[in-house]
Amino acid sequence: MTDFNFPAGFLWGASTSAHQIEGNNTNSDWWHLEQRPGSFVSEPSGDACDSWHRWPEDLALAGGAGLNAYRFSIEWARLEPTPGHFSNAQLAHYERLIEGCLAQGLKPLVTLHHFTLPAWLAAQGGWAAPEAVDRFARYCQFVAPILSPVELICLINEPNMVALFPVLATAGMEALTATVPPLDQATVSGLIEAHQAGRETLRLLLPGARLGWSIAAQTYHSEPGAAAATAAYQDESEDVFYRASAGDDWIGLQAYTCRRLKLIDGALAPAPKPGSRRTLTGWEYYPAALAECVRRVAQLTGLPIVVTENGLATADDADRIDYTGSALTGLAQAMADGVQVEGYFHWSLLDNYEWGSYAPTFGLVQVDRQTFVRTPKPSLAWLGQLARRNRLTID
Repeated sequence: MTDFNFPAGFLWGASTSAHQIEGNNTNSDWWHLEQRPGSFVSEPSGDACDSWHRWPEDLALAGGAGLNAYRFSIEWARLEPTPGHFSNAQLAHYERLIEGCLAQGLKPLVTLHHFTLPAWLAAQGGWAAPEAVDRFARYCQFVAPILSPVELICLINEPNMVALFPVLATAGMEALTATVPPLDQATVSGLIEAHQAGRETLRLLLPGARLGWSIAAQTYHSEPGAAAATAAYQDESEDVFYRASAGDDWIGLQAYTCRRLKLIDGALAPAPKPGSRRTLTGWEYYPAALAECVRRVAQLTGLPIVVTENGLATADDADRIDYTGSALTGLAQAMADGVQVEGYFHWSLLDNYEWGSYAPTFGLVQVDRQTFVRTPKPSLAWLGQLARRNRLTID
């Protein structure tokens, strides 16, 4: 056994997103989708984890366990509920959240867009709308004054997943596992332009901030004959966003599993491994995905990497610890080989709303759906102890 010492200042955190934990985000497009008869959403978010009110408890759990960082998102739909009307009161809420992080010894990593849009912008066409880029830049300008204590800012979360939403709106979430769906190209273009416009806006207003975005990184295993088609699909669904990261200060990476693909009549199709172990989301249990993705993204971008999400949907917390330990072992080995990684954020701090259902439990903390009582799982203490040591023993 050997010990790997993580760099001084390495970020050990947990991630959340506003819509998934705050509750009653009534001005967002996802809230409207959840209420729509016949949508693919199996249950609405409702009160979620009531973190709009209980965020001090969440921060105390993370900081008390030994974590030194917390990733959360600001909800655009709360700040600009109607076009051009910005709420200073809602903005002050997030300023208190940033202050709360610092008081708990947690370095905040703030995401400005995590899947949800103001309903009024979605009605205009979302990221494909002609005004979307300017609207996002204006939103960044409004938020900037409270971000002065924040070093790491993630402008957009998983743009490659966001660009699938127009497809999923008609095909349903099962399209992610039953098919290999294409991205909506108008949304891809809008997201890239918005990211770059927001970045330049914030760079002028917050010269000390480090700006980037987080990509849903995939590790693909293709059957014989499918390698070229798989590489082409990965280029258009993922690598296009890495190329758009040129000029960023860091890149966020979110990895959970692998995707196995094959060709059927010349088209890519899922090729699940028979008998493979599955998580509550139906994904293959594959902790090696993190290291494989980290190595690839480092080669593609040359940017410092922050693992902004990695975790397991399971009802067995011992499995969560085993998965995370294995993923971190691979991460440590990649770092020992020279890959620059600045932090690891576990998904998620809380069992929360997983975009249509509360059934997949990713959290380090259990949340009672009726009382909102938080119950830390052993995995929170385990990760917190690792964070305090800043060292991993590798078998």
